Amino acid sequence: MSKKDNGAATILAYLNEKNRPYSAQDVFSNLQKQHGLGKTAVVKAMELLALEGKIKEKIYGKQKIYFADQGQFQDVKDADLKAMDCQISALSAEAQSVTQGCKQLDSELKELTSSLTTEELVTEVQELKAECAQYRARLEAIMSATNHVTPEEREKVHKEREVYVKEWRKRK
Repeated sequence: MSKKDNGAATILAYLNEKNRPYSAQDVFSNLQKQHGLGKTAVVKAMELLALEGKIKEKIYGKQKIYFADQGQFQDVKDADLKAMDCQISALSAEAQSVTQGCKQLDSELKELTSSLTTEELVTEVQELKAECAQYRARLEAIMSATNHVTPEEREKVHKEREVYVKEWRKRK
C-alpha cells in the first residue's frame, strides 16, 4: 500500500470517525502531527475521495467543505434521538453537580490549608498572653505612679500655655 493510498484511507477513517464537516486545512492541521501528511497530499486525497463518492464535497465560494457520506450510517429513530437527548441532559446535570462539588471541595481545601495548625495556634495564643501581660504590667505601673496630675493643675498649665502663645504671636 502506497503512502498516497494510506493517506486517503487515514483521511476517510478520520472523517467517518468525527462525522462532521471539515475543510482541507482543518484535516491537514489535525492529522499532520499524528501521520505527517503534507497539505497537498491531504487536498489531493480529499478530492480523490470526493470523486470516488466516499465523502461528500460542498463548495461555498472559494472554500471547499468535506464531510462523510451520511448514507453509510444507519438511520436513527425519533425515539432513539429522544432517549439520547434525555441521556445527554442527565449526564450534563450530573457533570454540573460534580463540577459544583469539586468547586466546593476546592474552596474547603483552600480554607483548610490557609488556616493555622493547632501547634501554630498554641504558640500564637502564648505570644498574645505574654503581650497582654506586658501591657497589664505597664498599665499597673502607670496607675500606681504617685505623680498624677490633677485636673486643676492641668487646666492651670493649659491657660498658662495659651498666655505664652499669645505673647509669642504678638512678638512675631
